[in-house]
Amino acid sequence: MLRFLTAGESHGKCLTAILEGLPSGIILSEEDIDRELQRRQQGYGRGGRMQIEKDCVEITSGLRHGRTIGSPLCLIIHNRDFENWKEIMSTRATDTTDAAAVSKPRPGHADLPGGIKYRHTDLRNILERASARETAMKVAVGAVAKKLLAGFDIQLNSYVAAIGDASMESHPDLTEAALNRIEASPVRCPDEAAEKRMMAVIDAAKAAGDSLGGIFRIIIRKVPVGIGTHVHWDRRLDANLSRALMGIQAIKGVEFGMGFHAARELGSRVHDEIFYRNGFYHGTNNAGGIEGGISNGEDIVISCAMKPIPTLYSPLRSVDLSTKAPYAAGIERSDICAVPAAAVVGEAMAAWETANALMEKFGGDNINETLCNYRHYLAYVQEV
Repeated sequence: MLRFLTAGESHGKCLTAILEGLPSGIILSEEDIDRELQRRQQGYGRGGRMQIEKDCVEITSGLRHGRTIGSPLCLIIHNRDFENWKEIMSTRATDTTDAAAVSKPRPGHADLPGGIKYRHTDLRNILERASARETAMKVAVGAVAKKLLAGFDIQLNSYVAAIGDASMESHPDLTEAALNRIEASPVRCPDEAAEKRMMAVIDAAKAAGDSLGGIFRIIIRKVPVGIGTHVHWDRRLDANLSRALMGIQAIKGVEFGMGFHAARELGSRVHDEIFYRNGFYHGTNNAGGIEGGISNGEDIVISCAMKPIPTLYSPLRSVDLSTKAPYAAGIERSDICAVPAAAVVGEAMAAWETANALMEKFGGDNINETLCNYRHYLAYVQEV
């Protein structure tokens, strides 16, 4: 099975990830990862950090002559802004008072519970790691997973369905034209009218010193029937995808297919009827491509709800951790809206969990062995 671990702080020297379990023989380059990192840095409503960081990855192990070799893959993304934070983020012991110490927890952040849990009076020790800057490495990890999935012809796409109360009226077919429109859109929305409404509400929030969240949707196509299992709770495909997506900063809800709407409908309007024509298929996809924790051969459709960015330029009330005096919450440089970027991060984490589920089922120490097992399974499915 696949696993990865990240390390690094928002204003530290770098972000690092170690990926384990990748089969040998996957064709991979730093440029493949950099393209995904650039997608994450785009989006209407992003803050000043995106003007500083031009993320690119360095692969330091696990790759030779453009192919994975089966050993752990190590990725590094250097933080350019570290030059301005060398003293504040120094790893050396010091007796001097840190003028940049943070004692005012921000509502909606990990500052207060993290400070209490780890017994820190300087909340920078919490906010630096809790920061969404870490999602840059999640995207890098997902880019590697996408290269693995390419051999299975599995495709992942995302788009923004809503920002604040500005939403799309219907969900599109992801034609090539729609996908191109999404990538060109400042808010990753395929609907031009909805895009304008989304940009308008972002402008209004910025003028008010406020922030906005929204909903993005991920579609995973060409996942064969039978990935995941009903047998154990921790191997269900939807459970593992949910965990990965909820692990993204600021994500507060995940649903598949009809999601919460299914709870308000009759069963006859929810469950997808089954048909057969040169293979089994469903007349609708209300389940979102997963039944009983197992992929059913339809597109996997996932919606994620992202809360508004907690850092506000018109701060909410808080209490100083040290003095207990009321205070306006502190301000760190922040976005107004990061839903388009979060959609790219969601793609990445969904790619990783999909790749993990495929490796769990098909195994293999070399990608050709994995693909051989996969093709044998597809031949069996076609015979059912």
